[in-house]
Amino acid sequence: MKKILISLGLLLSFGFSSASFAIENIVSLDDVQPVKDFHSEVVSNGEIKPLEATVTFDWLDISLAQREANIEKYEKSLFSNNDSKIYFTKDEFKESFKKYSHDKDFKHHYLLTNNGVTEDEDAKYCAFYYKKDTLVMYAIQYKSNPHNAFYYTAFGKLYYVDVTSNEYPNYPYTSMQYDRKGNLKSAIYFESKDIQYMFGPEKDFQGVWFKDKMYDKKGKQVLTRSSW
Repeated sequence: MKKILISLGLLLSFGFSSASFAIENIVSLDDVQPVKDFHSEVVSNGEIKPLEATVTFDWLDISLAQREANIEKYEKSLFSNNDSKIYFTKDEFKESFKKYSHDKDFKHHYLLTNNGVTEDEDAKYCAFYYKKDTLVMYAIQYKSNPHNAFYYTAFGKLYYVDVTSNEYPNYPYTSMQYDRKGNLKSAIYFESKDIQYMFGPEKDFQGVWFKDKMYDKKGKQVLTRSSW
């Protein structure tokens, strides 16, 4: 199966979005369980859940022309958003995220994530393993900054940043993932927890996820994942 990082929407939901880097061939979110969103509605039983309308997945039932129209619609939603900056120069990105360029507490965060801790009073965490036993990367979503997720190597070096739109964690929302130089690596439109439309940095349509399966514009299944 193809190895890719699937932006969980901040760990799908953490916006950990699809993208790749130097260790892309050994790291995948396919084996990582998603965690709950941080900002969300408090319901009567004490659970915290994001606001989400019921959305029907009809990708396999509509015509190719309708799929292409939908792809165009979601592309515009992602790349014509005037509320947030999409493309950065290297210097702009460095200035915007210089505070997070290195995790000074990487030893502590490594121990937390390697021991299965997914949340504490300060942040939510996600661990990424090679062959399920060697931690090669971890991600942090600070509760004081829930619209960003930061991916670090085991030694605290920043590799990726996820940026979600203001709607997060309520659906729909968008998520952009950048590498450490500020290059856009992926863009995802989260229509619901179960449905996400993925695009590459050149606005190229990658596919639509429905739960654990991804389909291309012809309706052909092209990928699977173990959780969403």
